Amino acid sequence: MSQFTNKILLITGGTGSFGNAVLKRFLDTDIKEIRIFSRDEKKQDDMRHQYQNPKIKFYIGDVRDKRSVDDVMIGVDYIFHAAALKQVPSCEFFPIQAVRTNIMGTQNVLDSAAEHGVKRVVVLSTDKAAYPINAMGMSKALMEKTAVAKARALGDKEPVICCTRYGNVMASRGSVIPLWIDQIKNGKPITITDPNMTRFMMTLDDAVDLVLYAFEHGVNGDLFVQKAPAATLMVLAKALKELYRADNEIKIIGTRHGEKLYETLVTREEMFRAQDKGNYYRIPIDDRDLNYDKYFVEGMEDMTKVEEYHSHNTHRLDVEEMKQLLLKLPEVKSDIEALEQQIHSL
Repeated sequence: MSQFTNKILLITGGTGSFGNAVLKRFLDTDIKEIRIFSRDEKKQDDMRHQYQNPKIKFYIGDVRDKRSVDDVMIGVDYIFHAAALKQVPSCEFFPIQAVRTNIMGTQNVLDSAAEHGVKRVVVLSTDKAAYPINAMGMSKALMEKTAVAKARALGDKEPVICCTRYGNVMASRGSVIPLWIDQIKNGKPITITDPNMTRFMMTLDDAVDLVLYAFEHGVNGDLFVQKAPAATLMVLAKALKELYRADNEIKIIGTRHGEKLYETLVTREEMFRAQDKGNYYRIPIDDRDLNYDKYFVEGMEDMTKVEEYHSHNTHRLDVEEMKQLLLKLPEVKSDIEALEQQIHSL
């Protein structure tokens, strides 16, 4: 963490699950200041009361509003850009809102960062940006393109801009695990869209680790992806039922707006030039320019031999493995410990 000594870190969308995870990781370090930028005053007030730490500074604003972005940017050294509209169904019904926040908002942050002498920016993306079929994924894909275009334009000038792309963060706000736990506790059916649907499984700590890896190793235009296991929704539901000793009915409700059967973290085209870094893939910037002819004439013969990296072909968790991963979540662990104590006291 020495790079953060006496530095100012800005987290856009910092009241979300990722922002809270970063705060827990950084507050005991010698970082100078962490700025939380968001438009949600209620969540900011909750965080203010929860942490009561003078290192945290709160700024009300919206990435759509360049002036409010400029105000928070003064003196900032580094940025973790997490502000986004992330819910698939809401983006399907209001796609222009996803465009304004995820694409135009990102452009505002990157422009302001370049204008205010920021040194490094890590832009957070999602597996839904790879081969996108829904408005959220499409807007995130264009967010990545916006970041890469800005990095290409900057060349070797600061800020260094790189992206991270990761799958489902387990138990993040609005995700399926808190929903199913609530259904289990209230004796309701566990609602599954498609039992064979697979999703990557990552913890919030994994997401922070990926961002820090990109921060430390990235050069302009890089995209970093963390390798992750996956599970079917049925395996996840069975694991939760076993952990909570529940007998809730599992109800199949069908696929929702814009959902995929499986998620892709690295496309075939990206895998062709990806570098295997052990726990991560690094996809360097596509540095071709607008002189198209040589690419159409020469082509890339070996492209067809490469396979994309997705949640159907990564390591597939079974129920026992899924249970062990779920127990890494503080909320689940505390629930199960309380349940065990209750059972032993009977």
